[in-house]
This record gives sequence, C-alpha cells and structure tokens, in this order.
Amino acid sequence: MTTLDFDYFYSWVHTNLNIRLDAYKEKQLNRRIQTVMRQAGANDLKEYSIMIHGDETIRKQFLDYITINVTEFFRNKDLFEKFEELLTTDLSRKFDKLTIWSAACSIGAEPYSLAMIIDRHSLPLKKKIIATDIDDTILEKAKTGIFKESELKNVSVIDCSDYFALENNRYVLNDQIKEMVDFRKHDLVLDEFEKNLHVIVCRNVTIYFKHEIKEEIYRKMSDSLVKGGLLFTGATETIYQPEQFRLKKVSSFIYEKMM
Repeated sequence: MTTLDFDYFYSWVHTNLNIRLDAYKEKQLNRRIQTVMRQAGANDLKEYSIMIHGDETIRKQFLDYITINVTEFFRNKDLFEKFEELLTTDLSRKFDKLTIWSAACSIGAEPYSLAMIIDRHSLPLKKKIIATDIDDTILEKAKTGIFKESELKNVSVIDCSDYFALENNRYVLNDQIKEMVDFRKHDLVLDEFEKNLHVIVCRNVTIYFKHEIKEEIYRKMSDSLVKGGLLFTGATETIYQPEQFRLKKVSSFIYEKMM
C-alpha cells in the first residue's frame, strides 16, 4: 500500500469523520488500519472508505480499532497510590472544591477510579468528574459501569465489596460512583480544552501521537490547569523539560502547574 493511498485515506477520515489521523505515529497506525481494513473485507483504502461511509457497523469497528482502549482500574497501582496521596493531602488543602478531567478515558475505569478515591476520602467536587474520549461506542460502554474481573485486579477487596455487585460473571459499579462522572465526546487534537481545572489525568495515550502533537497537548493541558493543579500521565509518558510547559515534576509521572 503506497503513501498516496494513506494520504487519501487520512484526508477522507478528516473530512468525513473529523479525526486527524496525521497526528498519530504513522507506522503503528498504518498497520492497525490495514488490519481492520482486511477484517472488513476491503481490498484497498478507497474501497474501505466507501464501506465505512455506508455501513455503521464497519464504521464503529474502524473507530474502535484505531482507538487504543487497554485500561483497568488503578492502572500502575504504585503510581496511583502516590497520586492519591497528593490528591488527598496536597490538593485538598489548597482548594476548597476540585474540578477533575479524565482525558481519553476509554471504558471508564480511570474516571471511576478517581471517583472511588474522592468518595473514600469525602473530598468535595465543584462538579462531576469530566471524562472524555473520542470514541462514541466506548463512551456508551463506560456509562454502563460493567467490567470484567481482569479490569478490577488492582481494586482492593474492600472497594470491590463497597462499590461493585457481581452479576453474571461481570462486576457492576454502583450508581453512586457512576453518578459522579460526566462522560463526553472530545478530541484531544481538534477540540478546545476546559479551563480552571485542578486535576488532569491523561494516561497512556500521548505515546501514540507524534512529538509535536504531544507537546501541543501538554501545552494546552498546562493552560487548562490552575496554578498548583496536577497533571498525571502514563507510566511511559515522562515529560522531559516540564518547565517549558510551566510544570514541575513532583513525583513519577505527576506534574504540578507552576504559574
């Protein structure tokens, strides 16, 4: 498949689905596109674009496949424990009420993890935790609050008992925690960011973006944080020279807005 084929497809996706594929690292993304194209039975990208346009199931399959949705509750538990410590001892002293954004939230395990922390420590929220993703199908799944056992491997026995009910070999989150999260569609590349946030959790997604796009996302996130707010990134997403984004490192993969 030639560069021109992918150029055509990237342009078609941007025009018709409003997604900028050129923001992602090409080699990995192109492999994923070819895989899902073949699964759909298309012979080339022009044929595939026609199929995506005409078949809702194929369109959803494409969006689900190019969106990375590997997640679990309290992913990288040691990092989450440090984040919880900073959230409950540092931020709760600085601010009366917190505004929190879980970006690229996938199936909801991350914002629901945050909601459980907030509930356990009785921390006041200014409004519901904002949870966003680019994928409508994934957001609908997140809203159900239904999870596999493997996605709860880092949830304590007490939290599992307090917040989940086991039904038909699936773990169903209770309504109290579900009601603490507001799920919305959002594109990190194309859409505006909320302002005056105290916490942004954006983990294991910027590694898929090109360097210049990644830097722009961090810059916009820094602009969205209030002074003293925290940005929590993924375990492979070290921000080198965080001062260029008016951030300082306060722990592994956790950064504070300086000014």
